[in-house]
Amino acid sequence: MPRPRKHRQCRRFDADRIFRPHGIPMREVEPVFISVDEFEALRLCYAEGLDQAEAGRRMGISRGTVQRLLWAGRKALIEAIVNNQAIIVNCKHEEESDAVMCTHKGFGRKRGRCS
Repeated sequence: MPRPRKHRQCRRFDADRIFRPHGIPMREVEPVFISVDEFEALRLCYAEGLDQAEAGRRMGISRGTVQRLLWAGRKALIEAIVNNQAIIVNCKHEEESDAVMCTHKGFGRKRGRCS
């Protein structure tokens, strides 16, 4: 039996983030889903310039988990760019292309967790 998944501290999003190729309707592109924790790891390491250890401390996870999240996030982004696919950032990526609304409590005044 696997151990329970650790809660991860992520930014708050009021809705899913969707990025698609310009000029192509959403109904004509395949979606690629990126989980909020993969997106948060990418943001912390590349947008804020933190190293993996510090990003792990901020998210409440290990450096190795951050490394795995970065690898999976980069892979999904490259796949989407190369294949003209839409990128959908949400925490329930198993629920397919309806892009389910999800809320995450984020950094700042209110600290929260995403599962």
